[in-house]
Amino acid sequence: MRRNAYLGIAAVLCLAGAVAAQQSMAKPAWAMKATAIEACSCPMFCQCYFNTKPAEHTGHGEHAGHGEHAGHGEGHFCRFNMAYRVDEGRHGETDLAGAKYWIAGDLGGDFTKGMDWAVLHFDPSVSKAQREAITTILGHVFPVEWNSFEVGADLPIEWNATAERARATLDGGKAAEMTLVRAKTGNTDKPIVMHNLKYWGAPKNDGFVMMPNEIEAYRLGDKAFEYKGTNGFMITVDIDANTAQPAPAAD
Repeated sequence: MRRNAYLGIAAVLCLAGAVAAQQSMAKPAWAMKATAIEACSCPMFCQCYFNTKPAEHTGHGEHAGHGEHAGHGEGHFCRFNMAYRVDEGRHGETDLAGAKYWIAGDLGGDFTKGMDWAVLHFDPSVSKAQREAITTILGHVFPVEWNSFEVGADLPIEWNATAERARATLDGGKAAEMTLVRAKTGNTDKPIVMHNLKYWGAPKNDGFVMMPNEIEAYRLGDKAFEYKGTNGFMITVDIDANTAQPAPAAD
């Protein structure tokens, strides 16, 4: 009886160990849930989600600035700002919650040939471990080839959003800014949300909340731009190591 009892206990312990090992293997090495305030130069709603080219320059809204990259160029382009706040997430032992980062750039004229350029800025409060983790994860969120993808200077990011209005600034607006307002053409006074549309490489999102911009501008370097009355939305995306698309191979 005692021997059988020991054997039974040993079997239970082995089973528990096997279950724990499987759960450990199933747990993703990283996961992130983040909310973006986002705007671009395309008309509402951005056709880039349905085509291999952005809108032509004549379809973009009011612009101001200097040179081709300010909106005076010909052809197709999608000049964008994305201000992210991480709601929750981990990369190994690194907690990502609360980290803020900003991406500005231009998708270029033909996505089949890769994207044009982007610059990533972190809020100064983001730790070295957090920025290394986020940079790695972004390769899976945006699994595309860029002609140029750079990490720019750390700059303070302000991020505020309600159901009616969203505003984000980079260095108090001196470097970049976005102001979005809720679209009010729905059947009710609730936000208009587009569901079942994929956001880049993220396998899950809670829908695109339609919020055209009052202004979206990036004011650094020779590619500065500014647009008013064009596309904008908010979105919360979920991504983890088990379900993410592979990141592009490093050069």
